[in-house]
Amino acid sequence: MSDAPAFPFVAVTGQALLKLALTLTTINPAIGGVLISGPRGSAKTTLARGLSQLLPQHGQFITLPLGASEEMLIGSLDLQQALSEQQVMFNPGLLAKAHQGVLYVDEVNLLPDALVDQLLDVAASRVNIIERDGVSHQHPADFLLIGTMNPDEGELRPQLQDRFGLSVYLSNQYSIDERMEIVQRREAFDRSPQAFIEHYAEAQQILLTRIQQAQQQLANVRCDESLRRQIAERCHQANVDGMRGDIVWYRAALAHAAWQGRTSVQACDIDAVEPLVLAHRRNEQTPTPPSPPPFSKPPQPPRDTQSPQPPSSQDNSSSESGPSSEGDDWGSLPPQQQQTITLAVDHKQLTSPLKHSPHRQSCTTMIAGKQAGKSVGGTRSGQQTSSHINWFATLACNAQYTIHHHKQWQWRYKPARTGKAVLHLILLDSSASTLASQAFAKAKGVILGIAEQAYLLREQLAVMSFGHEQVKWLLPQVRAPKQLLPLLNQTPAGGGTPIRDALQQAQHYLIGAIRKHPELQVQSYLITDGRTRQNVADLALSGHCTVIDTEQSVVKRGRAQEIATSLGANYLSINTMGALS
Repeated sequence: MSDAPAFPFVAVTGQALLKLALTLTTINPAIGGVLISGPRGSAKTTLARGLSQLLPQHGQFITLPLGASEEMLIGSLDLQQALSEQQVMFNPGLLAKAHQGVLYVDEVNLLPDALVDQLLDVAASRVNIIERDGVSHQHPADFLLIGTMNPDEGELRPQLQDRFGLSVYLSNQYSIDERMEIVQRREAFDRSPQAFIEHYAEAQQILLTRIQQAQQQLANVRCDESLRRQIAERCHQANVDGMRGDIVWYRAALAHAAWQGRTSVQACDIDAVEPLVLAHRRNEQTPTPPSPPPFSKPPQPPRDTQSPQPPSSQDNSSSESGPSSEGDDWGSLPPQQQQTITLAVDHKQLTSPLKHSPHRQSCTTMIAGKQAGKSVGGTRSGQQTSSHINWFATLACNAQYTIHHHKQWQWRYKPARTGKAVLHLILLDSSASTLASQAFAKAKGVILGIAEQAYLLREQLAVMSFGHEQVKWLLPQVRAPKQLLPLLNQTPAGGGTPIRDALQQAQHYLIGAIRKHPELQVQSYLITDGRTRQNVADLALSGHCTVIDTEQSVVKRGRAQEIATSLGANYLSINTMGALS
């Protein structure tokens, strides 16, 4: 816990919805904490830290850093006492220190899976149980879980996301007056923190008193059956998975009624907390469209090789819509869908380093996404161990040997790490030209093959499409999903090829992801037919890059191969991949 003075909760400008979410969670901790999502500069951390001032007896505000170990979180063995007194004792971890306070996780979406699993267990039971080699220790761990994240840097695991009772998405866009007010207050606080805190002490105390009154009122608040039905119906309409949304909505409505000084829930209480409950639980389900008939190209006019072809009406001066330059009118069509054609994807071929490329960046060769070395594909080769002693296992194993036996101890070591976090970033060309000869359908098959392998290896996947004059995320950075086929089948192609915008956005995204997680191993794939006039020679993607050429023309332009050379990437033709029956 930091000794630095915290910026007063009531002094934060704007962000009324987040203030309400934090206040309701303080009134009724059974709501389950708050997930704060938004870009930098939206006061996420300031408000979260200010929450500790509203807790009874100013509960501790404990920060869980991204680099924390499992022992730091759940507790560790007191080695000195174990050696001197032959008793196994534990030093409390962050979960014990956060009891009756706040456990704050910044960039919670980047938290390692091992820590996420621990948080899920403790958040459900409110008890931290440590078991090592037959020795068990437990302690209460009842805390408010507050997490912040920037959605541009990857999504949160669904299990942990649902564990947060309420969720708020913040914007860092402010009016001119708000920007001036924020700067003035920040300057005043930095100049004299104590004087600034005293200036807002009365307002802070009024808020604290009102929260305490609401906490006392909470047990007396009732909710009619008709309003309970409203909650159930609206959760059903929002396609909320499970029942936690219904429970949280009910508890938040009770807290809001108590906050307003009422003893019965009203419809306005349900409405007030709806965006907080459903923001991270609403599922927009779009029915899967029926498979379209085989796509056929429109009638082609007689080809006149002497006459210049006009540019597509949906294209721009810096890109080609594709076959329109060969006499086909793809660019004039609205976006079209093609069903995925499953291909045989050779993952070693995708990740083999490009030989003799003067532009090739230095990188680590990976097989199936995992870093080559002691382990491949998330499995160990033999009984590999690290050089770090596992003191607990050593003591437990040698407990029978006392100083009277004069026997040499058998040392136990922690297992070696089996690989680094891996991200597969796929850039999919969804311009109109890729519709020719089912190239777009084949490109989807490549994505499906990559995703299936990443799923088996518990690796991350992100898919960005570029076409129809726009770049958008089809799948943000998440653990590779088991089912990706419906999403791919619903993705259309059309318009021009903004490949430069796509590469720039991907470049910026990867820089941020690696800065936040330096050990991240990146495998990027650019799937395109290369039908563009845009120059990408000054661009590059972090990690290992492969360009997969989807051009289907009889006379090859070879533009995708030129792009691969410019990016210093592997080059692979999709025509070398066979369709699976």
